[in-house]
Amino acid sequence: MPYQRRLLPSTSMMSAFDAAARTGSFTGAARELNLTQGAVSRQVSALENQLDVILFKRIRNTVQLTNAGKIYAGEIHAVLQAMRKASLNAMTDPMIATLNLAILPTFGTRWLMPRFPLFLNENPDITVNFVSKLSPFDFQREDLHAAIHYGLPDWPGTDSSFLMSEKSVPVCSPEFLNQHPLENPGDLVQLPLLHLATRPDAWKNWFQSSGLELRKGQGMLFEQISIIAQAAVGGLGVALLPKFLIQSELDRGELVVIVDKPLQSDAGYHLITPVDKSDYAPIAAFRSWILKMAAQQTGDD
Repeated sequence: MPYQRRLLPSTSMMSAFDAAARTGSFTGAARELNLTQGAVSRQVSALENQLDVILFKRIRNTVQLTNAGKIYAGEIHAVLQAMRKASLNAMTDPMIATLNLAILPTFGTRWLMPRFPLFLNENPDITVNFVSKLSPFDFQREDLHAAIHYGLPDWPGTDSSFLMSEKSVPVCSPEFLNQHPLENPGDLVQLPLLHLATRPDAWKNWFQSSGLELRKGQGMLFEQISIIAQAAVGGLGVALLPKFLIQSELDRGELVVIVDKPLQSDAGYHLITPVDKSDYAPIAAFRSWILKMAAQQTGDD
């Protein structure tokens, strides 16, 4: 193989290696790329053969990056991101500005998307691309202009615009409540409680505000609000959830507030932007619009 070609592996090889490096396994990479594990393994092996470099240590059923693999992984990820960005730019009308926005899945589907046509009506010359992110990330490694983040505004190297806080209420299905009638808030201690991984202390804080103590390790754990809400609808227990994100279930009668005692969170929703991109016109337009929408939400609460 000519030397120059040897230094330019195929994108399929690089994508397989990148996914395996990020997920830590060929199985995870196969799931992400919608390939078989064997196909991923063959692509990575072909890449190693082409470069004549061992990128992974194969240890039983696991893989581990070598030192060379760690260095290559960081550089290849940046290359693939740049290629995706270049392709997206080539497909986009140059007269239309682009905003690449990271959103929280449940906040995005339940609060932002129903309102988003209003933004597009006001800003027809801006194209918005969405990516779901559950936790802070490195803006330098991602082709993103801004992110909607829940937590504290402690994201290094960024500017933060506060959107809103949240009030969480204990909810369950009507059938569950009929089977477990409550006489006072303390009765909740005896019921199966559903916990949200992103708000691990929520139930403890709620009970403390009522002068009660929560037993450790009580109840199931869920990663996303949409899933835990469905678990509560299905009668699996009582969930402590932001009221504005489950308003549809409350309106339909699928969930009921079991104790009308909201928990005000110290954390909140923020629009996060890298300092060097804060003045980018599409970000400024989106910031102005979402702050207006958030103010309306706060007024409704």
